[in-house]
Amino acid sequence: MQRQALSWRRQGLKIGFVPTMGYLHAGHVSLIRRARRAVGAAGRVVVSIYVNPTQFAPTEDLSKYPRDLAGDLERCREAGADAVLVPNDASMYPGRDEGRYSTYVVEERLTRRMEGESRPTHFRGVTTVVAKLFLLVQPAVAVFGAKDWQQASVIRRMVADLCFPVRVIVAPTVRERDGLAMSSRNKYLDSDQRTQATVLWRALQLVSARVREAAGRGVPVGRLQREVAKLVAKESQARLDYVAFFHPETLEPVTRVGAGVRVALAVYVGATRLIDNAGV
Repeated sequence: MQRQALSWRRQGLKIGFVPTMGYLHAGHVSLIRRARRAVGAAGRVVVSIYVNPTQFAPTEDLSKYPRDLAGDLERCREAGADAVLVPNDASMYPGRDEGRYSTYVVEERLTRRMEGESRPTHFRGVTTVVAKLFLLVQPAVAVFGAKDWQQASVIRRMVADLCFPVRVIVAPTVRERDGLAMSSRNKYLDSDQRTQATVLWRALQLVSARVREAAGRGVPVGRLQREVAKLVAKESQARLDYVAFFHPETLEPVTRVGAGVRVALAVYVGATRLIDNAGV
């Protein structure tokens, strides 16, 4: 991959990159098409498919994370990708099983809250694998989805702090008709859980409605947290992990919620943990 990417760059070809963990859906396809628009018809679009073990805790769903490589490759072809990188653990983390792999990339500020607090080892794995993929693919542009807002913010900070020559594009979240954000993990939900999972979107809508009602005065965070918790608790299989209100760039928490603030939440629906976020 790296040899091919360097060859393209010597030819003056611009590379767009979409890193994924596979089990692609319409949201991923939108990212691939966004990468194509960024590099143009003459550029090259690369998609990676890799379920990265270092961003999963031992208690999480690494072994059962949904996989469908044949289907993924077909979706990449249909979306216009030029190449698909499908590495394995041995190539990405040589010697890790024997304890010989020991180099990681760590962002220390934006990862302290939300997903970083709920999943303490998660972002070290994310930043490490993305840094390695950037070195392999040599992209001029990389596209991430807004559904993982904190992740995209962490990647942008890593790119800036470590001087990666990559422009990071954050593309809009793609949703089902009922508002549920598209996610590979939605596959885990049975029909009843799938219905209850829309509580994430309904919670985001509730927050936006309360902010509009405040007509510029802002709403205390505590009040909104209580209302969201009450809404989630109405669903028999849903359990709120966190709801956070923060500045969209610094991710610093706010005390009152008004226009320009972002809200993110994580909810367990059955055993499946789903995340979502939106600006208010």
